[in-house]
Amino acid sequence: MTPQQALDKVLAPTRLAGLALRNRVIKTATFEGMCPGGVPGPELAAHHARMARGGVGLTTVAYCGVSPDGLTFADQMWMHEGIFPPLRALADAVHREGGAISAQLAHCGFFSRTRPKNIPRPRGPSAGINQYGLFCGVPFAGAMGAADIRKTLAEYVSAAALVKRAGFDAVEIHMGHGYLLSQFLSPATNRRSDAYGGSLENRLRLPLEVLAAVRGAVGDDFPILAKLNLSDGFAGGLEIDDSCHIARRLAEHGLNALVMSGGFTSRSPMYLFRGESPLQQMIPLEPNPLQRTAMKWFGGRLFSSLPYSEMYFLDLARRVRQATDMPLVYLGGVSERGSLQRAMAEGFDFVALGRALLRDPDLVQHVRSQGEAYVNGCNHCNQCVASMALPGGIRCVLNQPDSFAHL
Repeated sequence: MTPQQALDKVLAPTRLAGLALRNRVIKTATFEGMCPGGVPGPELAAHHARMARGGVGLTTVAYCGVSPDGLTFADQMWMHEGIFPPLRALADAVHREGGAISAQLAHCGFFSRTRPKNIPRPRGPSAGINQYGLFCGVPFAGAMGAADIRKTLAEYVSAAALVKRAGFDAVEIHMGHGYLLSQFLSPATNRRSDAYGGSLENRLRLPLEVLAAVRGAVGDDFPILAKLNLSDGFAGGLEIDDSCHIARRLAEHGLNALVMSGGFTSRSPMYLFRGESPLQQMIPLEPNPLQRTAMKWFGGRLFSSLPYSEMYFLDLARRVRQATDMPLVYLGGVSERGSLQRAMAEGFDFVALGRALLRDPDLVQHVRSQGEAYVNGCNHCNQCVASMALPGGIRCVLNQPDSFAHL
């Protein structure tokens, strides 16, 4: 495949299951911080409509919690009937710009700062310390029982049905980054001895049950993607051999596409981001004084800078490409025109971008019109990560240089 053929492929219309897409470029889920009180605001609709107007084929709304006990903190959206009107408005705004829209269905498991009514502590695969809630009154996590698992499956069903009814075109099941399904998959956090723990096949049981439940809710022709770690990014976590097996099993159970990612929010977040640490911008935005002090003293261990390179997940992603014929979405270090081309040449089916699209929402149009002269300009400072907590939500600080001026 020549470079021009690869570029033509990524920019040409295609299909994902029963969904027609105008190209193979996906805006990946990057938490927006635009749901005050858990309700999707007009800023969220404008944000994703802007991505669609810039030319992406599919834009992904980040972290749509399936239940109130599945949120990491209070101002996150969770899927219930009360938010149907703004959800519908969000989908309509994207469709008016010619794009398609996906909802990332998520549950945080034990990684939470919230304590919903009648739930004394967050729950995950195993009991332990809840690092995120340590200074917020929820320091401990419990293990999910059979009733909790049944309840969670029902919540995924309700959430998937709601977003389809609201006009969304696809759903993405979050199985990565150290949230609930990732916690079940990872040997570092799943210490169960029942049918949901121990062997990889047992640790995979709940993600497969969630996939089957969501499929039953949305039907056979509705696209379901999943985000999966290639590696958790720390010793003792999920590694690439297991990820290849998981990918094959997800394909056997009808997954339409796999978004390949990495990193564990509670242990290795910079394994996903790469580049400069955003810690110094995050500290003053932390509202809890104890948490803020802990971030000052110990945050450097968690948020240490890691060198950025284009397509930093490529070697691991190739392993998954060799393991399955399922459509694969390459994610990780794509900010240059050549990386879009290389992703196609390497045999991936879609390319997902986050920071590069925050920097230039018109990336697709500019790549098409400017050719080899295109320069994105993202410097991988990761201050967009900290900006999630600012009024108005996520933004590229290169485009808005005064974002942190008041701190």
